[in-house]
Amino acid sequence: MPVAPVTPPLRLSPKVLLTDPIRMLPSLILPLAGVLFIGGFSPGSFLWAAFGIAGSVIYSAIRWATFTYQVVGDRLELTRALISRSVRTIPLERIRGVDVSTPPLHRLLDIAVLRIDTGAGGNDKQEGELDGVTAAEAERLKAVLLWHARARAGVPAGSGPGAAGAAGTVRGAAEAGTAPGAGEPAVTHYGTRGAGTPAPDRVFISVPRRWLVYGPLSGAYLLTPFALVAGAVGAAFQWGGELGLGERILWSAGEWLWDHPLLLAAAFALLLLAMPVIGVVMYAVFNWDFTLRSREGYLVAERGLLTRRSVSLERRRVRGFELVEGLVERRAGMARTWAIVTGLGDSQTRGQLLPVVPLPAALEVAGEAVGRIAADLRRHPAAARRRRLFRAISPWLVAAAGGLVAAVTEGSGFWWALVAAALLLAALGVPLGLDRYRSLGHAYDGSRLSVRSGSLRRSQAVVERRAVVGWTLSQTWFQRRAGLLTVTAGVGAGTGGYAAVDVGAAAGVDFVAEVTPDWLAPFVDGGTPA
Repeated sequence: MPVAPVTPPLRLSPKVLLTDPIRMLPSLILPLAGVLFIGGFSPGSFLWAAFGIAGSVIYSAIRWATFTYQVVGDRLELTRALISRSVRTIPLERIRGVDVSTPPLHRLLDIAVLRIDTGAGGNDKQEGELDGVTAAEAERLKAVLLWHARARAGVPAGSGPGAAGAAGTVRGAAEAGTAPGAGEPAVTHYGTRGAGTPAPDRVFISVPRRWLVYGPLSGAYLLTPFALVAGAVGAAFQWGGELGLGERILWSAGEWLWDHPLLLAAAFALLLLAMPVIGVVMYAVFNWDFTLRSREGYLVAERGLLTRRSVSLERRRVRGFELVEGLVERRAGMARTWAIVTGLGDSQTRGQLLPVVPLPAALEVAGEAVGRIAADLRRHPAAARRRRLFRAISPWLVAAAGGLVAAVTEGSGFWWALVAAALLLAALGVPLGLDRYRSLGHAYDGSRLSVRSGSLRRSQAVVERRAVVGWTLSQTWFQRRAGLLTVTAGVGAGTGGYAAVDVGAAAGVDFVAEVTPDWLAPFVDGGTPA
């Protein structure tokens, strides 16, 4: 078993003496503003404000001087010794990923933030963070930690799926600027990263910049203008008093705007026009030059414009992938992809394999990087369609009936409007229910299983058979009447379970028996009790 050499205690870059005080400024703004307002902007108030800023610099200097890190044998030690000595120990074999990010100020100073994922549930207090190492030291330490983590776990460097022939082709490479599978030429990339024996990198995809136009298809990016306005209004009410803006003034401004409907409509129209533009900008900020590659047994995703981030996922812990399509994304033929990984903290961020990209590219890249399923999804019975329609229509029909009773009793136009709205939503429930039914499916190809469901947010999970640790077969009263059940595969990764919804009762049991036949043998006819 290899043992990492003992390195001398190291400190962060002295450049953190510039970044730490600046990072503390947001928390100091309100106290400093309060000091200046209370002091009437007198020379004394400015002096106290200067003392506050100087204190933050001194505090940062003390934190830098009392913090060290070093690799000692089979562990990484983070030591802080100010009044008392505190040592955080991270066993190298527990390290499951290393995240290197470079916020704008860090990039300007050529330093980085290195975070260590130990599978502790995503709580930063339970993991290691080195905020302020040089960019070169971040890459060196990342290579050392990942290599020794694999070596101590008994996995040779450079092994794992896809490691052989690492000079593989790029599907959907930026040079071609097209989706994979469209007959574009293969492109080869090489690299020499990592500790131990250098191995070539395999680039699965470099997202072309022209795909930035797909940013508005994601609702999270599209609604950014309204989120910014809502945040600004909330901040004004929360901190307006500190800046001399009372609630009366803010309410008066709102009432004035309400009394000028044309101006209000123009502001709303401006926000609507800003939605696609801001969507592209936000997509670019988070996913600029998104690259997914294989390096020394890890999947490495790099992205970001202002803050450049590199996330490493250990391939032997990857159990599958999840393909997610919003309603707008589906209509445009787009999808997003996440890896299903054991013990991964903050999986929604760290586990992202691809942002919004064309669906063929998402399927091709996920298939090459993680593994594709070689079986088509099986349709669910007609009873599942009736159940989808009933659930999409009946709530609105009940609301319409209640509104109709109130409208006849009171004769109010409000209730008639409510009845009309409920009937419209019930009519829209028909295509929604049919689409939900068409989205249902499950499959198994002998090594991987897949389940899919949802309409407004359709999700398909592809999971390796070895990841299944248990099954849950559940039936509601309505499902029993319809001869259906929900089969949930318990997986020690990702969300913990992936469900095939409204499967035929017999087909659901057969699905479990097909994937894990030995588990059901004692409970079926002819089985030998364990």
